[in-house]
Amino acid sequence: MRVGRAIAKSDEQVATALMTQLQSRGHAATPPPMATDGKGGYREALLETWGQVPEYGGQGRPPTRKQGQPDWHYLQVIKHRCGYRLTGVTIKVVYGTPEEVCALVGAHTAYVERTNLTSRQMNGRLVRKTLSYSKQRVMLEAACAWEDWVYNLTRSVKTLQLEVNTSQRRWQPRSPAMAAGLTDHIWTVKELLMTVVAPMGINTQ
Repeated sequence: MRVGRAIAKSDEQVATALMTQLQSRGHAATPPPMATDGKGGYREALLETWGQVPEYGGQGRPPTRKQGQPDWHYLQVIKHRCGYRLTGVTIKVVYGTPEEVCALVGAHTAYVERTNLTSRQMNGRLVRKTLSYSKQRVMLEAACAWEDWVYNLTRSVKTLQLEVNTSQRRWQPRSPAMAAGLTDHIWTVKELLMTVVAPMGINTQ
């Protein structure tokens, strides 16, 4: 499921905005297990968002730099290139034990690369070398937000379907939102368009 998306002018700004979104969407105290490439300042954004300053022991200068915590799981997949050719891949475990981190997130960025391809297929504004690109950032943000809503709520994902073995069907299709427990059915685009979302901070009761 897509839980965040950031659009900014630099990789560092994207990383900071993305970590802030993750913190406000279910990961307030600690970051989720994570795998990124070696670019973009993700490690720095991780520390800035969830890092903690060690307690002062009373000797020397008090610490000011935030540090990671023992329960974090984070690795970087660093790709080495010669021109456009991939020459090697290095797996760098930043937080956690290698066995635990690799078991949780995998020693690759295949999920990110696959969702990037899906985004280009669903969102014409992300297709390379076309005239459908966004000339205004606000329009790009709107198109990407709509794409994420459609992906999470209206699309059934084959790897998420459940085996039910009833007389009518063997598999129950599920969307990412269904797998996350946010809804009990696959939405239609009409239902999505007609749903009014209450602004954040407003009590609807």
